[in-house]
Amino acid sequence: MKTNLLICLLLLVAVVACQTQKPRLEQPQVIDRALLFDNPEIAGGQLSPNGQFISFIKPYKGTLNIWVKKLEEDFSAAKPVTSDTLRPIRVYFWSRDGKYILYSQDKGGDENFNIYAVNPQEPPVPGKDIPLNRDLTNLKGVRVYIYSIPFGDPDAIYIGLNDRDKSWHDLYKLKISTGERSLIRQNSDKDRITGWIFDWNDQLRLANRSNADGSNDILRVDPKELVKIYTTSVFEEAGPIAFSKDNKKVYMTTNKGDSIDLSRLILFDPQTLNEEIVESDPLKRVDIGNVFISEISKEIIYTSYEDEYSRIYWKDKAFEDDYKLIKKELPNSDIHFSSSTTDEKFWLLSASADVDPGSTYLWDRNKKKLTFQYRPRPNIPLNDLAQMKPIQYKSSDGLKIPAFLTLPKGVEPKNLPLIVFPHGGPWARDGWGYNAMAQFLANRGYAVLSPNFRSSTGYGKKFLNAGNNQWGDKMQDDLTWGVKYLIGEGIADPKKIGIMGGSYGGYATLAGVAFTPDVYACGVSIVGPSNLLTLLNSIPPYWEAGRKIFHVRMGDPTNAEGKAQLERQSPLNSAGKIKAALMVVQGANDPRVNKAESDQIVIALRDRGFPVEYIVAPDEGHGFARPVNNMAMFAAAEKFLAKHLGGRFQESMKPDEAKRLGEITVDVKTVKLVPATPKK
Repeated sequence: MKTNLLICLLLLVAVVACQTQKPRLEQPQVIDRALLFDNPEIAGGQLSPNGQFISFIKPYKGTLNIWVKKLEEDFSAAKPVTSDTLRPIRVYFWSRDGKYILYSQDKGGDENFNIYAVNPQEPPVPGKDIPLNRDLTNLKGVRVYIYSIPFGDPDAIYIGLNDRDKSWHDLYKLKISTGERSLIRQNSDKDRITGWIFDWNDQLRLANRSNADGSNDILRVDPKELVKIYTTSVFEEAGPIAFSKDNKKVYMTTNKGDSIDLSRLILFDPQTLNEEIVESDPLKRVDIGNVFISEISKEIIYTSYEDEYSRIYWKDKAFEDDYKLIKKELPNSDIHFSSSTTDEKFWLLSASADVDPGSTYLWDRNKKKLTFQYRPRPNIPLNDLAQMKPIQYKSSDGLKIPAFLTLPKGVEPKNLPLIVFPHGGPWARDGWGYNAMAQFLANRGYAVLSPNFRSSTGYGKKFLNAGNNQWGDKMQDDLTWGVKYLIGEGIADPKKIGIMGGSYGGYATLAGVAFTPDVYACGVSIVGPSNLLTLLNSIPPYWEAGRKIFHVRMGDPTNAEGKAQLERQSPLNSAGKIKAALMVVQGANDPRVNKAESDQIVIALRDRGFPVEYIVAPDEGHGFARPVNNMAMFAAAEKFLAKHLGGRFQESMKPDEAKRLGEITVDVKTVKLVPATPKK
């Protein structure tokens, strides 16, 4: 009797234990990095102006090129219209009449872009798969800007060329059909024009000027002169968006004024100089974001704000009704309108989320019909992706830092290896949504912190200016205190902290391992400057207009105090303190952060006998564009991170990627410093 009772009690305890036990967490499969970083299957869709065709980006012989199909055809019926096998095409657009597709392309990442045109309805050139592609500008060592696509002359675009003076772009009207150029306005160090604004009738009305002291002017283009009508200081920003329907006033975003913090939308009269406030953030949290204007009604359709999540405020009731219908069909997605027909009856839109890289749909406004078109990355296992959530923490001086945290799925969020991934710029920002890098790292088992440190844009003038002269100082504190916050929350393992980023994020990586050597176990610096003095001395000549802004926001190398500050903030000068494992990645043709920036830090570590891994792609610039280079680099990086932080990594590599990794991996013993040629 007692034995039976004891058995019953033991069974009861077991049942209760099973009922109260937490569900077992299971980490998802290792996602093949090719699904995240290799060529998308289809991307960048655009409708032709008349709605008869859809163009898109798709691999052609392994490289992203432009394809075209009839709207009603299946995507398998599409034909390529470009065939670049050296470098992917990423930026293109249709001419106003839909006769041509125009695209820009550089050589090996040197950022000297030329403009090309192709008529997609022409037959292929004999012996080739594509119609004739014409280089409309055909200039070497010249960077072409596109200023305007006129409404009234579909065979023209307005462009800027710096062939005469590398620092400044002259304004030309370019005839698409022939490549003929007509000079409209010359530009020089005396003029310092950085942009031109046309009205709805294609009349040149305004210009932007960058002054030598860092202030900026908006100029009215009168028949005989340029008249200054609006000025912002070096610590303020203003920019025209579009003219009002009657062409008398212009919509502008601005944060001008000592009492003004957040950028707002105004309507400004270039003749009377009167301005009226149209809108600022109703929640008083962030700068105004997108102002979406119809080219038919010439009225605002909506405004949006990028906060913890995106917010939209509708001005056009019919469009708002359409949006509500779309949201009913795609309730869990962020919706972004990307391309329309000239009559705005058909729209392409993308629907995405933090755990969904997105789909593209066609919206028929007349029939109120939503039709699926394609998924850029259809094979990503959506159920294995990790959620991104907004967080906030205080930095060393109490400033609240907005950030986003992605935690690995299927793992208890305690004592995790952490990777801090600061964005580039630094005058940019991270936002909520699908982030391939965050998903890649989270899938490997890391918590990922994406901090919008001071100097990040979108959070007001005070937050932006709080980063002035703070590279490596309080801007770095904003990262360090994020690490402390996550350690304090029990999320991050203090012995397994890594840092990784590109451009400014690469600098922050070097600064992190040099200035806070006890915080990080390893770092991966991608095209990151190591010496702020040599960086500022070698900026591209077409950045001349922003030189003073660099000096104000980073530090002024022309005076002793500024030079000393920049020397102190240069990780190269603290290379002797580095004790975290380091990988350095560089593009040999980078015009922004010259290869010498990476060579310097690699040599400094090598010469003190400290191991450092070095990857240099000879056919890349500021960041890698070719998938084979990206895939090789990410394969090396994830193995490096796993070695020092203990995360998972994918051991397999495709033969061409393994071969490429061998080609771009540098024996640090052979590295010799070739200083960048100082620019004007």
